This record gives sequence, C-alpha cells and structure tokens, in this order.
Amino acid sequence: MAYQLGTFRPAVGDAFAGVLVGEQVVPLAELGFGATTVEALLADWARSSAALDAAVSGGAVPASALALSSLTAAAPFVPNQVFQSGANYRTHVVQLMVAAAAEQGADDLDDVRARAVATMDERASSGTPYVFLGLPSAVCGPVDDVVLPPTGVQHDWELELGVVIGAYAYLVDRDRAMDCVAGYVIVNDLSTRDRIFRPDIPSLGTDWLAGKNAPTFLPLGPWVTPARFVPDPMDLRICLSLNGEVMQDESTADMIFDIPRLIEHVSAITPLRPGDLLLTGSPAGNGAHYGRYLRAGDVMEGAITGLGTQRNRCVIR
Repeated sequence: MAYQLGTFRPAVGDAFAGVLVGEQVVPLAELGFGATTVEALLADWARSSAALDAAVSGGAVPASALALSSLTAAAPFVPNQVFQSGANYRTHVVQLMVAAAAEQGADDLDDVRARAVATMDERASSGTPYVFLGLPSAVCGPVDDVVLPPTGVQHDWELELGVVIGAYAYLVDRDRAMDCVAGYVIVNDLSTRDRIFRPDIPSLGTDWLAGKNAPTFLPLGPWVTPARFVPDPMDLRICLSLNGEVMQDESTADMIFDIPRLIEHVSAITPLRPGDLLLTGSPAGNGAHYGRYLRAGDVMEGAITGLGTQRNRCVIR
C-alpha cells in the first residue's frame, strides 16, 4: 500500500510526524518502532522503510489515525544539506539564451535558437552539472507564507523536483546512484534575481547566499513520497500557477542531466548523507522569462505528479 511521510500541525497542540495513507494520517509515535520524526526515519532509511512497509501492509487504519482534512501540512523534514542544481532544463536554458540575444539586438533568433539547442545537446553528452549549496534555514512549509525580503525586488519562483537522500553516497557512479534515494518531494527554490550577481565585484560571479537563502525561500512538501511509489521520476509533470495562471508546465524528461547523473556528480565531490536534499533544477516559465516578479498578495500553487500540491501566499513583513 502506498504511503507518504510528513509533519503535520493539528488545530490544537504540537506538530507531529506521521504516515499518510490515503486521507488518513497515522502518527509515527503510534507505530511503535522508535523513530518519531521524518529526520530519524531518513537517518536509518533501509530499516525504517522496511518497518513502515510492515506497519502499513495490513491495510487497516489504526484507531489513532487522524483525518488529513483536520491537519495542516508543515515542511515534512528539515534537510541536513541542500544541493541546488542550476540551468538543468533544456527548454529553460534555450529560452534564456534566445531572450539574451534578443535584448542585444540579434537579427536571426531562429539561428540563435538552433545554436542554443545544439549547445544543450553538447552539454548533455559531454558537460557536467552545475550544482551549488543552499541553507536549510530557508525551508518553510507547503502552505506557509513566503516573506519577500526588502533586499532586492526581483523575487522569482522556481518549482522543482527534490530528491531526498536515504543512504551515504560517496564516489557513486550513475548505475548505482538511485540506490541512495529515499524519496521525492516538491520544492519551490525561490530566487531574488537582482541579488544573484554583484555589480561591485562582477569577477566573482554569482552570490547564491544573497540570491536564494532568505527565510521562507524554500517551500518544501507537502510530504515525502518514497521512491518505490514513484515509478519514473524522469516522467513527472511540474506545474506552477501564479494567481491561477499557469506559468510553469513541463516534464522532468526535459532535464539536461538526469537524477543519476546529478548524484554521480555531487558524490564525486562530497558525500551525500541521509536526510540531504538534492534539487534537480527548475523548468521553463520563471518570472525572469515573463518579466513579472513576485509581489505581496501573489499566490503560488505548485504541483508535481503524485507528490501533492503547495500553496504559498507572498507577504511583506
């Protein structure tokens, strides 16, 4: 029986970790196998997943289960490390290259597009992923308010598939990479575009600390779906709407570097550990493409096939 893992807030009382089975949530504390947080489950995922399977396989929902409708989903877990992939969707990168050429007055945009596509093909066959680090302190829940900071004005959405790591992985080749995946989660990896590049020191390149790590800039959840319940993570639909208008609508099949290649790349540099979060990049349709950035009162709704839905309102405090 399929299930998801999450952290839930009741109307009264403290948040708790639970197993979502259908529309019922069973508190982990009621299952009797020790772990009471999603973080603890991930820390010993091989054993925990077997225990979860056994607990859920009977099909009967315990009397201690609560209706999902009576609870609010919080961030399902707080990751140990956050690895963020940039420029990893073919259509997205081609759009950006064509837009940049148009701004510079290029005459033949069809030729620019053809060259951009060829560049992406070459990058996929012989290039390497672009991955940088984020901060767990940016995490918020799937229905929490996103607070737009006063530093910068070009606040942008970036809905992504998040890969939750469930086993130690160092120097892992792509053929074995999926063995370290515990599950998948929706992530909105927000950016403040006008803080990413430093005009005072342009030679140093990107400033990801300033551009991506404001509090609430990493809505996570609503829950973690174990990998065995996601038949093909490279065939999922990613869709984000802003105030009801679809802005991003793409398949994970458009990734330049797939999940095994990303894991291979990161683990060649530093170990991946249980509870780490690997983001796989955002598809076409960001605010930078539309020239429209987030404002107070905006509502983002994000969904990925089989992984649930987020709904975050933007505020200024």
